Amino acid sequence: MTMTLRVLMAEDEPLAAEVLRELLMDAGMEVLVAADGQEAVEIAEGGACFDVLLTDLRMPRLDGRELIRRLRTVRPGLPVVVMTGFVPAEGTRAVQFGHGPLRLLAKPLMAALLLQAVQEVAAGS
Repeated sequence: MTMTLRVLMAEDEPLAAEVLRELLMDAGMEVLVAADGQEAVEIAEGGACFDVLLTDLRMPRLDGRELIRRLRTVRPGLPVVVMTGFVPAEGTRAVQFGHGPLRLLAKPLMAALLLQAVQEVAAGS
């Protein structure tokens, strides 16, 4: 029996969020959508269950870096996939808080690469 992956996605661009939500749902995942990092924190603090955080880096109110830091304060091993049009010079070190698996993907995203990254971090690799 396979478990359905639950993804908390923080993406401030509504069209991108909708496309990503459809992609993940078509792959059999459940998706909680947050319009920015602050909303993602509120969803998590509200007790929502999720296996993977999928987040943009640049967002209003609360950016992806701070979102990862806050969620990993509570769940240090939380699997994370970061998507960004502006890859930090330090790469994953710029966003690696806690010790969980993390992938950093450059936008525009290739669907297969995104799905693979989400599945890999969820599996802990």
